[in-house]
Amino acid sequence: MAYQISDECIACGACAAECPVEAISEGDGKYVIDPEKCIECGACAGTCPVGAPAQA
Repeated sequence: MAYQISDECIACGACAAECPVEAISEGDGKYVIDPEKCIECGACAGTCPVGAPAQA
């Protein structure tokens, strides 16, 4: 299952910079992950300062 970003997101952009397939983009108040592009590598979860990305 693709990762999803929770409401804990502080929109810092750290996750988007780490995503190797550019599946993360700025959404409405928080970043969002495109499930069609996500390869479930966990890079976003490893770099997020608030732990917002998690597997769905």
